[in-house]
Amino acid sequence: MLARLQRAMVFTLLALAAAWNAWWLPQERWLLALAGSLLIALPHAPVLALEFLLLRRVHRDGEVPRASGRALFAAWRHEVVADVVVFGWRQPFRSRAEADHLPADAQGRRAVLLVHGFICNRAAWNPWMRRLRAAGCPFVAVDLEPVFAPIESYVPIIEAAVQRLTRATGRRPLVVAHSMGGLAVRAWLAGAAPAPGGEAGAAMDPVDARTAGVVTIGSPHHGTWLARFGTTVNTRQMRLGGDWVEALRRREPAARYRRFTCWHSHCDNVVFPASTSRLPGADNRHVPGMAHLQMLSHPAVFADVLRRLQAPGG
Repeated sequence: MLARLQRAMVFTLLALAAAWNAWWLPQERWLLALAGSLLIALPHAPVLALEFLLLRRVHRDGEVPRASGRALFAAWRHEVVADVVVFGWRQPFRSRAEADHLPADAQGRRAVLLVHGFICNRAAWNPWMRRLRAAGCPFVAVDLEPVFAPIESYVPIIEAAVQRLTRATGRRPLVVAHSMGGLAVRAWLAGAAPAPGGEAGAAMDPVDARTAGVVTIGSPHHGTWLARFGTTVNTRQMRLGGDWVEALRRREPAARYRRFTCWHSHCDNVVFPASTSRLPGADNRHVPGMAHLQMLSHPAVFADVLRRLQAPGG
């Protein structure tokens, strides 16, 4: 569904740009034609700029250092381009370009489940999927739909994917989630049933033993300041310190967070303040200068996941 919506948006913008240029170019108003074309092609650029200004203004974080103006500007430039690539090409037109990878010889290998965030689909992980396939790592990437549904409604999707990976490999998978996907994974863990046999999880809760750990990337574990402007059910659930995130926290044993690795950045323009992406007792890792989508392309994040998948006995 999301891919269809985003395709419609892309075609609408292309039609507007064509009409704009058809009107002004015959009049030789070159600068006006160019300015209008840029505004139509990059309507998100000023919105992103506002997000970064708000991020800087509301920073009250003792746990994470304040980003410099230069770092925020560089992150904004990257995010403008990344939004075009992800929302203007990859997700609308390439959501099925990379198939799940469960080869016949997957038994005994560690697999990974990839869970995307808000207003995204599985194509957000396309670069990861190509690299994982080249490295011989089994994976499944899910689509969280309906797009604007309550976060807990995604639990059956995650459950089905975990079961599929566990059957194919005989091992519990590593779970990697971006943005809202981290909350969906936590909601799944909070309501998941123990695994009926399978790989042993010594000295851990039988629910936690269903995964080899959870990696979150820019996830609003305590909500995000920006969600106060959200109107959909799932954005309202992500409000900073809101009822939904607090209720989820109360359902979780504190020891569970030790199985999480939480990547976060002081330049995250969607999930801020940055400390909201951290969990107490987790392996919290700060990647300076990275915007929200940019964290998905950070070499250290992928390298750490690949190391865990390929580690002997990992």
